[in-house]
Amino acid sequence: MHRRQLLRCLRSGLVLSSTAWAASPLLADDGDDRPVALLLPLTGPRAALGLSMRQAATLAENDGKLIAFDTAGTPQGAAAAAARAVDRDAALILGPLMSADVAPVVGAAGTTPVIAFTNDAAVRSSGAFVFGITAGQVTTAILGYARSRGVRSVAVIGDGSAWADAAAAEADRLQGTLGMEARAITVRADAPLPLAGEAPDAVFVPGGGETALAIARNLKPTGIQLLGTLEMIDHRPDALEALDGAWIASPDPRSFGGFANNFQARHGGRPGAIAALAYDAANIAAKLRAANRLDREGVLGSDGFSAVTGEVRFRTDGSVAREFAILEAAAGGYRKVATSRGA
Repeated sequence: MHRRQLLRCLRSGLVLSSTAWAASPLLADDGDDRPVALLLPLTGPRAALGLSMRQAATLAENDGKLIAFDTAGTPQGAAAAAARAVDRDAALILGPLMSADVAPVVGAAGTTPVIAFTNDAAVRSSGAFVFGITAGQVTTAILGYARSRGVRSVAVIGDGSAWADAAAAEADRLQGTLGMEARAITVRADAPLPLAGEAPDAVFVPGGGETALAIARNLKPTGIQLLGTLEMIDHRPDALEALDGAWIASPDPRSFGGFANNFQARHGGRPGAIAALAYDAANIAAKLRAANRLDREGVLGSDGFSAVTGEVRFRTDGSVAREFAILEAAAGGYRKVATSRGA
């Protein structure tokens, strides 16, 4: 086309401006259609949990873009599942569940972001995001609230489990930050009771079950404040009586209850907190897709994502800041008394 013809076309409007061309349907951005991979143990000893998590995830995203891959509950199976996800051009990998499976998945995933469901904070070093509710998160939340209520000394009573040990380590780390004295006491069924020392302002029991209830009953006459995590929540009438007055860090029961009701209506049964993690992760993936930010920068770029396990924000080191409700136990149930942000 020579200059005179070009000018005629411009006058007649046959040549689109750069703005009009950018808006042309031929070049419009249709969004990111790549799938999101959900890596779960759908066979093997943890298959029931994996299936529950898959059901929960499909409540959040069921348009066919969320594809489940079976890890078979082994590191080798998890790596193979991640490789299949990469072959399908997955934009994001949600999972795996077990901490031992995370490094093999990250290795197979390459540059694909991995949001793992484990609560083992140590696997951050693999390059994955640790999306599970960690002992460190709930410890930070409950001790921060206790300090705001005047608690200056706390005894952490654990049973030697990994969860209790991680909570005790976090309590020790927080002493200077909170201006609080924390000492750890490990109680084992096959060992003599350690010396308790001077009575603290509060006793923090990271675990739950009959051990937590026994400690709660023993504390009743002392006036010492009982602190706990979601592991301590028990709705049986005798448990509520024993826990009366305890402060507990947990996902907000109202948000979790709405999810649980939807899950029960669709699938039957009551989901646990781990199933809720799969629902939250799938919801986050759906929001990132809608914003056309289905990548690591999108995961890190948000100020926060609403979630039934507590509003979350991802950090560059692989950790997750999570909001918790602070509950107070009473004979009639659990009452929210505060919110702990960004634990």
